[in-house]
Amino acid sequence: MDLLALADFNDVARHGGFGRAARSTGRPKATLSRRVRQLEDALGVRLFERGGHTLRLTPEGRELQERTQSLLEHIDEVGEVLRGGIGTPRGRLRISAPVLFGQRGLGRIAADYALAYPQVQLEVVTEDRFVDPVDDDFDLIIRANPDPSTDLAGRCFLRDVMVVVAAPSLPRPAGRSTVAVPAITLSRTPADATWQLTRARSVRHIATRTVLRLSSMAMIHDAVIAGVGAAAMPRSLVQADIDAGRLLDWGAFADHPVEVWALYPSHRHVSARVAAFVKLLLDRFENASPSAFARLASGR
Repeated sequence: MDLLALADFNDVARHGGFGRAARSTGRPKATLSRRVRQLEDALGVRLFERGGHTLRLTPEGRELQERTQSLLEHIDEVGEVLRGGIGTPRGRLRISAPVLFGQRGLGRIAADYALAYPQVQLEVVTEDRFVDPVDDDFDLIIRANPDPSTDLAGRCFLRDVMVVVAAPSLPRPAGRSTVAVPAITLSRTPADATWQLTRARSVRHIATRTVLRLSSMAMIHDAVIAGVGAAAMPRSLVQADIDAGRLLDWGAFADHPVEVWALYPSHRHVSARVAAFVKLLLDRFENASPSAFARLASGR
């Protein structure tokens, strides 16, 4: 595949037409049209729907743009590095993050990044489904306790512990009570488990009966606040609620550490824009401390 023709195609697709691309890049409109035609002939598919005054990508053209735009940006950045440049972050940066993490201060981090690197087109998508950075077209994913993988590399920027919290209206089991407490759990976790909690140097075992299964920590947080049951959540996400008295801390899981990682495909060149965002996370969460995230979540 002709790399120059591919670059011309991406310029036309990004600007939405041959004329706009020609004015932006300084390349003749006829040259851009000819190079795109050559690329279509080489691939054996139409990349644009041509008609009237509009120019629209075909499904094949859209797929080609999505799969090659970041690749071309990586090539430009490698060229800058080889020429001795530091590599100014520029281009598209698409990030996936868990919903509750996104709601608790990630918007402020994203704003700081956008102000520091105005040449980057930053997009943050919050969702709790398991995403694949290559198949789902993400440059960076934020994931808690990721499984070891040779396909992903990255940095841990937050270490936390799981605590069981409940609304003050929910009776806390006393002593050696064998009565199961109502529990709210993630959809993928075992139901009716026994919690082994550490509090004030003592260990307690609490039987549970699952009353609600939800697919995200954001929904679990709302349900716990409503008082329907107790739930295990990262301390950094609920510390502000504990401090305000909205939730009570029943104890921590000593054997369930939480690590939050910023991950990217290990086979890709780490772009300047990805490296800059990872550095911002490491700086913001000094020493990977949950207290730093608690301050961020509370707006302090």
